[in-house]
Amino acid sequence: MKKLVKNLGFWIFVAMAVGIVTGIAMGEQAAIFAPLGTLFIQLIKMLVVPLVAVSIISGAATLGGSRSAGKIGVTSIGYIMLTTVISIIIAIVAGLLFKPGAGLSAEALGIAAATSSAGDGAAQAGFWETVIGMIPENPVQAIAEGNILQIIVFGLFLGFGIASIEQTKREKVVHGLNYILEALIWCIGKVMLVAPIGVFGLMAEATGTFGFDVLLKVANLLWVDILAVLVMGVIIYPLTISLFSKVPVRDFFRYMTRPQIIAFSTASSMATLPVTMAACDNMGISKQVSGFVAPLGATINMTGNAIYYTLVAIFFAQFYGIDLTMTHYMAIAVTASLGSIGQAGVPGPTLMVVAVLVSAGIPIDGLPLLYALDRVFDMMRTVLNITGDAACAAVTDRIAGE
Repeated sequence: MKKLVKNLGFWIFVAMAVGIVTGIAMGEQAAIFAPLGTLFIQLIKMLVVPLVAVSIISGAATLGGSRSAGKIGVTSIGYIMLTTVISIIIAIVAGLLFKPGAGLSAEALGIAAATSSAGDGAAQAGFWETVIGMIPENPVQAIAEGNILQIIVFGLFLGFGIASIEQTKREKVVHGLNYILEALIWCIGKVMLVAPIGVFGLMAEATGTFGFDVLLKVANLLWVDILAVLVMGVIIYPLTISLFSKVPVRDFFRYMTRPQIIAFSTASSMATLPVTMAACDNMGISKQVSGFVAPLGATINMTGNAIYYTLVAIFFAQFYGIDLTMTHYMAIAVTASLGSIGQAGVPGPTLMVVAVLVSAGIPIDGLPLLYALDRVFDMMRTVLNITGDAACAAVTDRIAGE
């Protein structure tokens, strides 16, 4: 009971339930609690840009500094990038096929359209305009305006530039960036302390305005997310293992059962890392490969996160009645892939989800709708992530060994 009382997720769930009951009881009058939610959303927005900028720069600097790993590094990073892109494609197909956020009433759509009108003009440009628009003329202006794609591009350039300097100098800069990340994480922790209050206000307003039926749509997102995770984990990863590794697929899943159970219960790739490495050893993967690939994968191999980010963006676009263009999907894909890589060191997925939504001009006001099931989403993501880490090690062991 003491652990439950101290658990922030428990209080968020309680606040969500109380907000739903309040919204049903008060109807549209529950909008008086909206400022509580708005305050919470503003606090989150305040941290998104510096968090994305610093995490991308730090991640690129660390990644760029691993060139001495040679063929192992090139193979593992290439595998991670390829499977991340595949996972995003699966998520887009699943989102468009099953439409988890579609089906709002005309009245609700009218309200949503008014809320999201500011982002509707964000992506009407063509392919080349989008590509050119990703490169900032003024990085400071991009940061001031919160242009996520431009921040990511600049962050990658700067991070790889830091990786190219002398090791002793690079380490000092990377340590400094990590200290800033620690400070931002402290800020996130303090903001999350008021999350129950914010969630109450947002849920009361959402339920009173849209009705309880809207909240049930989150269940649609959950089963579509599970389906996409299964396609990636049961079809794509086993296929790559069968074609490009020496490990039999049956043995792979036999040895990965324990890490997957631990990942599901802890929702942490880092907490599962020693068990994942032990499973790789049992598969016959060399310690040199597993010792490099497994920690790297626990840091940047986040296909489960990429699927979640993409589906959330599509879900809310359908929820708010926003027609996504090819440019929108490009923005979602780029931000989801790089955002998933930049997830390391960030406690929870919320702020990176915000970055993906902002990049496509999708309102983030409905994000607290997902909080009740966030732990379930997180457990599913983590199981897929650590499965991908071991699959990457198996494939790298064969290719690098040859």
